[in-house]
Amino acid sequence: MNILIYLFIVYSFLGWVFETTIAAIKRKRFVNRGIINGPFCVIYGISAVAITVILRDLNGFWLLFGSMIVATLIEWTGGHIIEKMYHERWWDYSNFKFNFDGYICLGASVIWAIMGFVVKTWVNDLFINIYKIIPVYIMEIIVWILLAVIFIDGLATMLILSGHHKSEKYCKKAEDILDTVTKNLSDRIYGVIDSRLGKAYTRSKPETGEQKDKTKFATGCSFYKVVMLFFIGAFLGDIVETVFCRIVMGSWMSRSSVIYGQFSIVWGLGVAAITVLLYKYKDKNILFLFFTGTILGGAYEYICSVFTEIAFGTVFWDYSDMPFNLGGRINLLYCSFWGIAAIVWFKVAYPLLSALIEKIPKKPGIIATWMLLAFMLVNVSISSIALARYQERSKGKNANNNIEKWIDTKYDDNLMNRVYPKALIVD
Repeated sequence: MNILIYLFIVYSFLGWVFETTIAAIKRKRFVNRGIINGPFCVIYGISAVAITVILRDLNGFWLLFGSMIVATLIEWTGGHIIEKMYHERWWDYSNFKFNFDGYICLGASVIWAIMGFVVKTWVNDLFINIYKIIPVYIMEIIVWILLAVIFIDGLATMLILSGHHKSEKYCKKAEDILDTVTKNLSDRIYGVIDSRLGKAYTRSKPETGEQKDKTKFATGCSFYKVVMLFFIGAFLGDIVETVFCRIVMGSWMSRSSVIYGQFSIVWGLGVAAITVLLYKYKDKNILFLFFTGTILGGAYEYICSVFTEIAFGTVFWDYSDMPFNLGGRINLLYCSFWGIAAIVWFKVAYPLLSALIEKIPKKPGIIATWMLLAFMLVNVSISSIALARYQERSKGKNANNNIEKWIDTKYDDNLMNRVYPKALIVD
């Protein structure tokens, strides 16, 4: 973990150097291109670490292609997050050929592919060797201090630019609670940050989206609607997979991700993510939804496969025996299912479910949402603990305390095999 944090910091700094140099060449003067105030461009750090972890099994062409997909998704998602938070566009590729939504374009994606390939193939080993030269305790102190600085810097920038400080209510409280010096200092800090970002990025106001009806429980693509869609998607996904396995394999088997209830977390998160990411494109043509859903769904399933293997030491699916598979984690046929699912979701299911969710009374709907979230949080926590002990038992590790003994009794191998029949314990 420390090495990954170290790589995140190193590549964030190198990304800042790269972006600042390019901007300086174009504008003939120094420009701080980091989103935060320090010399770090975190999107490069996030992309480098994501490529290092997610694409650890890939080489050659697939590493190049995977780097392009992962980094492009991060850039596209990051652009939308910034737009959602600040209601501004901080970069725009609309004038470039083969761009999508102005946040990504083919040229930038090719550069990401090359950089990701070089990073994982050669550069990572260089920086890891440097990390190992310095005494461990010194390096750990440096890494965690720098991470804390980045976190505080980013949090401060986010709070200052959130716009809440400009509201009349906040100003009134500031006048009542804070002295004049503190208020002036806050305004000066905001002015400096806002001015710096204005010079570093070509910021523009995005088109105004649909207005939300605050009297209803969940309108548009709101938090409460997305949570409800997560649970619906998780349940329906589990049912679909169970029926599919019955038809293809000739037997009924559990496809649930958790011990309590028929919920597929992969499907639930997939439905929630595709709703958030593609909501503004829901009225696009079927071909667009199919290809976008296929690419996003394939990338998402691959990431989930890597995550579950790292987090739980368990492989929940393996497509190695199917044609056109990639490391057994995804295959072309099932990726196309994600594309079909995107079409069915936005053209058929989403309009119906959205209308039903919006009919839920506001107060009961909010209470139900938080109760469901609490239930799923406990459910996932219990399932994770049970999976961890299941893995340890498979390696011959006995229970060390009464809690582990209780887990072994309550969630024994028979139960775990029934809930996760396709799970494969790996090292």
